[in-house]
Amino acid sequence: MTNPQQILVTGGTGFIGRRLVGHLLQNGHRVTILSRNPSGSGNHPNLSYAKWDIKNQFIEPWAIETADSIIHLAGAGVVDKPWTKAYKQEIIDSRVNSSRLLINSIRSKPHHVRNFISSSAIGWYGPDHDPVKPFIETDPASEAFLGYSCRLWEESVDEAASLGIRVCKLRTGIVLGHGGGALTEFRKPLRMGVAAILGSGKQVVSWIHIDDLCRMFLHCISHEGLQGAYNAVAPSPVSNKELTIELARAFRGKFFIPMHVPAFVLKMMMGQRSIEVLKSATVSAEKIKGTGFTFQYPSIQSAMEALAKETTNRV
Repeated sequence: MTNPQQILVTGGTGFIGRRLVGHLLQNGHRVTILSRNPSGSGNHPNLSYAKWDIKNQFIEPWAIETADSIIHLAGAGVVDKPWTKAYKQEIIDSRVNSSRLLINSIRSKPHHVRNFISSSAIGWYGPDHDPVKPFIETDPASEAFLGYSCRLWEESVDEAASLGIRVCKLRTGIVLGHGGGALTEFRKPLRMGVAAILGSGKQVVSWIHIDDLCRMFLHCISHEGLQGAYNAVAPSPVSNKELTIELARAFRGKFFIPMHVPAFVLKMMMGQRSIEVLKSATVSAEKIKGTGFTFQYPSIQSAMEALAKETTNRV
């Protein structure tokens, strides 16, 4: 483990951020969460909050001045709302403008920031080609909306490198964890005993357990030779059908009925966002594995078993 650092986190109260902050604190780091409405010092001696305002491009100066590393997670949810023209712009602006605020604050204030670790997404790649060849980090960004937004996002973060700061970008797949994200949506039909397979179910899902993702952020912090983009996905992508069935088995045993949700129904319900749930994206984890990172949950079976056990332990 690297020496304890003061780490500034954006998006620290979100689905991934909450879990990541827990990992950082458990590993001895001190954490400052940037928030629009900071609430004192939190419930941990090494956790504090600082105010930021992206719209007005403001950050409390001490948050930058004390930081050794920045982990940047903030951004409007991609599937949270219909993709109107206005919301698409919000998805882009929330990422680009927050990056700009962080980098301009570093540029204009005394600081000793060494590392800038940013979230990105495998939406960078678009759908699988035929024949399928797993996407790697040197593949170009898709020209579709998510590819375009990811490219702008990463370019905004890359500006930190011009200030002599090491930059890593984790292109995150479908994150499986409690408290939000895809798992919450996948489990809803299971309450009625239905394993809802989306469309044909053949589309490939490149996923990652939330704890492996958090460990990957820690890996990037502690390994100073890492820089550039890394795919944050498990080494074993699966079809939507396989993911859905393994989820049902883990949480319901034998008490479920597989049922396909036709693509046209998803398109009526989700509009343009259905592109993402019906898209097949086979993404490689080889680059991050080559840095010495090991997955705690390399298979969908091990991930689902752990998530189901965590649910049981919570009761």
